[in-house]
Amino acid sequence: MPVVCADLSQRLVSDELWELVAPLLPSFAARPQGGGAAPCDERAVFTAVVYVLTSGRAWRHLPPTFGTSPATAHRRFTVWPEAGLWRRLHRVVLLDSTGQSNSAG
Repeated sequence: MPVVCADLSQRLVSDELWELVAPLLPSFAARPQGGGAAPCDERAVFTAVVYVLTSGRAWRHLPPTFGTSPATAHRRFTVWPEAGLWRRLHRVVLLDSTGQSNSAG
């Protein structure tokens, strides 16, 4: 993640956490007729969301160094619960911490 300071990025979302999160994220594709979600660095978006959630800052105060807009980060944050991301991530992290198999389903 080149835009955010590597140290901050690693503290917020370690490589180990990202390995658990990445397969759980829903895909966002541009629509054939145009519009829809533009391609973006999913790790940057997830890191930005973690930053907002752990810092208590408002979405509009998300620093541009995260490489994603506050609108994109907030939009993904609102879609992820509907896709079951947080529930599945919680389960995978619990299973990983106990050394059990961590099926993403």
